Amino acid sequence: MSLAVIYTRAKSGINAPLVTVEVHLSNGLPSLSIVGLPETAVKESKDRVRSALLNSHFDFPARRITINLAPADLPKEGGRFDLPIALGILAASGQLPTETLKEYEFIGELALSGELRPVDGILPSALACGKSQRKMILAQTNGAEAALASNTPVYAARHLLEVCAHLKCSDILPEQTHDQTLDTAASADINEVIGQHQAKRALEIAAAGAHNLLFSGPPGTGKTMLASRLPGILPPLDEIAALEVAAVYSVSSSTPRANFFERPFRAPHHTASSVSLVGGGSSPRPGEVSKAHHGVLFLDELPEFSRKVLEVLREPLESGSILIARAQASVEYPANFMLVAAMNPCPCGYLGEPRCRCTPDQVNRYRDKISGPLLDRIDLQVHVPRVPHQELTASSPPGESSKNIRERVIAAREKQQGRQGCANAQLSRKQIDQFCPLNKEQLEMMNAAIERMKLSARGFHRVLKVARTIADIENSETIQNQHLSEALAYRL
Repeated sequence: MSLAVIYTRAKSGINAPLVTVEVHLSNGLPSLSIVGLPETAVKESKDRVRSALLNSHFDFPARRITINLAPADLPKEGGRFDLPIALGILAASGQLPTETLKEYEFIGELALSGELRPVDGILPSALACGKSQRKMILAQTNGAEAALASNTPVYAARHLLEVCAHLKCSDILPEQTHDQTLDTAASADINEVIGQHQAKRALEIAAAGAHNLLFSGPPGTGKTMLASRLPGILPPLDEIAALEVAAVYSVSSSTPRANFFERPFRAPHHTASSVSLVGGGSSPRPGEVSKAHHGVLFLDELPEFSRKVLEVLREPLESGSILIARAQASVEYPANFMLVAAMNPCPCGYLGEPRCRCTPDQVNRYRDKISGPLLDRIDLQVHVPRVPHQELTASSPPGESSKNIRERVIAAREKQQGRQGCANAQLSRKQIDQFCPLNKEQLEMMNAAIERMKLSARGFHRVLKVARTIADIENSETIQNQHLSEALAYRL
């Protein structure tokens, strides 16, 4: 047979569109051409494939070889097509049986010796492969990651010869498995933070409703320490969300996360660029906002970030995703994260104390680095005061543990999922009207607050969402006056 068809997957964001590799052998001068919008790395694969076949003791056909990567309008990049191209040449030249090829999808880069090398973005490919009711064969190093897709039979090989032996049924490869365990022992406990009861309460509310949170206070009061304890009180990811997070890390070439079900916690330095935060590049890769998907993005020393960098957060905070447009294609990455930030009240950090040396103009310029629209998107804004020295030196019993707080957070999240199918922070306008009704007295309270605090429409709705979360924590079916008062107290 002079024509062979092999299935594989391209990489497009966290999606993996199907690519059909068609290999045709015809009479003519020996040559090998690849068509179908291949990029440089794909064009170079013909040299890698030739050497890999010869070094694996296969015959390289001395014929005119045409390889089509369909669909032709989909950009293809990287060395992920080496293995399917090599198998297509072997099948078209009669060196490999074609009967079972349609049952599999193949992904992997080939070394000149024929060894299989890993590629990025393997998890989205494995998930898509399972939906197509096919099996997947890939490099040994990618095996554990691909096995996260429990709906896909995954086989991992070290060498091209092992793949061929498996397809010939002479030496079957073992199916890959992955142990998905939940272990939260590594999380630091919130009871290590002395005092700061109001800040801890705000942290619990933020975790229970997936609300954005800003800590403001002088240096050394525990703002960063509090934020770092947030992962320990957040509920674990469900399998669907965990796979989404793992898919983002898969395409970003990041080290796989140790705990599959733990929510990510990302803390970029304040010198980070806008590209590192939202993603980009000639071949767009996800940034910190996408790596924090279903987790926490912590920005310490918030005013020290470039204003341009902070402004790019506005779109993902509102939409839960980020679109990166390039000349060849546009790629969308998920970015549904909790924003937690910390800042000092002034450049020196000691505003209101005798040792503060900042002028009013310096304080205003410092605060102006954070725009009003960005602050308006932060649901909880909490002052973290200095802990009294008597409380620091007293041998008082430790506060409430992360485990106890986490149980309340999980219970509140379960209420929200059962009621509206999402966390309170993601409530739509229609859902707010349905699930956050106010009585006449509460409406008067909110009208007075809008006048006094100059709340925007967005700010008004965010207060209602926070009040709904407080009611869920307190196991109340309706929003009470005290819930509304507490929610308003978190708008500085």
